[in-house]
Amino acid sequence: MSARFSRLDDWLAWQETAHPKKIDLSLDRVREVLQRLAPLLAGVPVITVAGTNGKGSTVAFIEAIYRAAGYRTGAYTSPHLLRYHERIRIAGQLPDDAAICAAFERIDAARGAVSLTYFEWGTLAALDLFAAAGCQVLILEVGLGGRLDAVNAVDADVAIISSVDLDHQQFLGDTREAIGAEKAAIARPGRPLIVADPDPPASVPAYAAAVGATVMRYGTDYAATHVDERDWHWQAGGAASIFPMPALAGAVQLRNAASAVLAVRCLQTRLSVNDAAVAQGVRTAQVAGRFERRGHAPEWVLDVAHNPEAARNLAANLRAYPVAGRTLAVLAMLGDKDAAGVVAPLADSIDGWHLAGLAGPRGSTAEQLAARLRAAGVSQAIACHADVAAACRAAQGAAVAGGIGRVLVFGSFVTVEQALRSGLLPAAVDGAAL
Repeated sequence: MSARFSRLDDWLAWQETAHPKKIDLSLDRVREVLQRLAPLLAGVPVITVAGTNGKGSTVAFIEAIYRAAGYRTGAYTSPHLLRYHERIRIAGQLPDDAAICAAFERIDAARGAVSLTYFEWGTLAALDLFAAAGCQVLILEVGLGGRLDAVNAVDADVAIISSVDLDHQQFLGDTREAIGAEKAAIARPGRPLIVADPDPPASVPAYAAAVGATVMRYGTDYAATHVDERDWHWQAGGAASIFPMPALAGAVQLRNAASAVLAVRCLQTRLSVNDAAVAQGVRTAQVAGRFERRGHAPEWVLDVAHNPEAARNLAANLRAYPVAGRTLAVLAMLGDKDAAGVVAPLADSIDGWHLAGLAGPRGSTAEQLAARLRAAGVSQAIACHADVAAACRAAQGAAVAGGIGRVLVFGSFVTVEQALRSGLLPAAVDGAAL
């Protein structure tokens, strides 16, 4: 069978439309192709991370810890910010175009007449590449929900739910209970389900009990507490350790780090990791676009927050890391997101809004977004711009004219991506991972 395409861009463009539905939650097709593809992953420990928010950070902590301990890691996350390759990391390195194309060719040969979505192609390619590279541990981020997400075709040895809140209701349900049940379905009988949400819906422990998974809850079975500006205290059962503060900023990151440490400890008999490696991993883990701060005049903050829970965390971080001067927001959101719920917790922290539109079937114009903000009671000045780059440029100029301060870019992965491509932002000081 000759290769369908030789260029990665051609493969990805074709995958965008090859399946009748962009999102088609089901495991049957993925499992069938995975069985035919048969990547040599038997016995390789798998940690699967689901959650409304915090998945990428939790994966980053686990990956950094195992890399610090000398293990060859395979990490799969989504979506990407700038390059498709960011989704697949092998020992911290991104595969090149040729490797990804080769994986797509193998999947194409194995799938027969089975049709796959864009996300399913990527998930299978990641598993294929991890097997070929001899990865010793897999850390997999769920794309959407859990129960019917392609990642759930692989049995998790340890499952983590980072948080449960309202997002993607059209696929997962309109309540936290319904969404929690979807996410809990990544748990497996007799294996740990780490629940980082301090107030999970009852559906999460109920599902775990029904399948015989062992629930370990933040605040009950494990915890993280500040010691001082340099250190924090991790505790689970009779075990306890002191670790350095994460480089990832924000109070919620201690909870993510604590869950990552517990996951590593759950696999300790299969993958031994000492406290020094844990400390190094916690201290060095990076992920772009999560309260990522750049520059000082003005300070830029990049955050992919696009749902109410993430906005509440972002608002708490803005209060915890104040700057002199005004805070101006650059906001662009998809049309199906809860704009009112996102701006509500942030309104008191924002002195002016620079809005931009996002293209595509789910996009919205800046003017439509402005109308939603005004309907939500936003009283600060609102300016509409042609695109995110123009909004960033205007916000930067206004910050300088107003005595500097901070520009906050948020609302979507696409918003942060377009800001990064604008050429206006200072370089990342600490090399946030992309």
